[in-house]
Amino acid sequence: MNQPHGGVLVNRIATGARKTELENKAKSLFQLVIEDRYAADIEMIANGAFSPLTGFMNKADAEGTIEKMTLSNGLLWGIPILLPSGDQHDHITIGAEIALIEKSSGNVLAVMKVEEKFELDLMNLTQKCFKTTEDKHPGVKAVLSGGSKFISGPLEMINRPTRHDQIDDKYFMDPSETRAEFAKRNWKTIVAFQTRNPIHRAHEYLIKCAQEIVDGALIHPIVGETKPDDIPAPIRMRCYEALINGYFNPDNTMVSALPTAMRYAGPREAINHTMIRKNYGCTHMIVGRDHAGVGTYYGTYEAQEMMDSVADRTGMTILKFENTFFCKETEGMASSKTAPKNATQVSLSGTKVREMLSNGERPPAEFSRAEVADILIEWATAKASVTA
Repeated sequence: MNQPHGGVLVNRIATGARKTELENKAKSLFQLVIEDRYAADIEMIANGAFSPLTGFMNKADAEGTIEKMTLSNGLLWGIPILLPSGDQHDHITIGAEIALIEKSSGNVLAVMKVEEKFELDLMNLTQKCFKTTEDKHPGVKAVLSGGSKFISGPLEMINRPTRHDQIDDKYFMDPSETRAEFAKRNWKTIVAFQTRNPIHRAHEYLIKCAQEIVDGALIHPIVGETKPDDIPAPIRMRCYEALINGYFNPDNTMVSALPTAMRYAGPREAINHTMIRKNYGCTHMIVGRDHAGVGTYYGTYEAQEMMDSVADRTGMTILKFENTFFCKETEGMASSKTAPKNATQVSLSGTKVREMLSNGERPPAEFSRAEVADILIEWATAKASVTA
């Protein structure tokens, strides 16, 4: 099992008497209401998923990440983890403690000691991290909407962000818990599979190829904020359950929900995704085509090229895969490396799949397992009837 990024798994979760103390203290502190994507970051910081961070980044760490993909202590990092203070910036005092409030619920999430207030050039941040400043890019839009003023400092989490009531709590495992489960299963080498989509035949093939060389696989879908047109997390979790129950060996496969938000930062996000899985105890990371991409902002294998460039700094083994498809000639899954020349490929665009699903049509068996397709058809037809 891998050591955490920086060597120590951070734990900033208040429990017992300390939790009660902070809950009472928070009532008299300045209260900063934050968007749900930053609430998710609080949990990722507190449970150690963002180790070695103990709070939102200061200016030195943010600028180091933006310019050199390096924290001030020299560790690799891809995208800064920031807390915008918006129109409350001038009301916040350096050295003071403040309460961080979840916008959607009004719950107190954490108490944070403000160590620094600063501003960043958002055009520089978005160009360096997302390769664009266009606000039609969902990650850029989120950054720009938060404004250019930020606060930093260590925090202690009092309450976790609101869970989606349609996702079973058993799937939310902290890094300490996945590590304990890996140890219980005697897994020493663990491959992580990042996803924000249902797992189709091509994804299944990649995971199983990786499983041949490791002890186990952690299927680790993001269930935080995603694009409006992405398939909702509860629907995806049902798909993962159906697929794993029917087509994977449960002795060598785990699924756990990752409560962070998608940034859609392609190559830079591939770095963050890898460091996160390192903290969860994984030793290997699958990076496929257009990892964490959106639209046409990144090259097909640009994330893989990025991971090659930082390979000696990750502490992880990166497994790179070509675009895969069902090959009619061989009657199985293949890639350009393994299929015959001029092979007949069965592959569908996301747009075409969504169109088929909304019409109640099952994608071909070569593309999607029937059990997964049934769940998606049920969701898509219900959605279509509501919006019709």
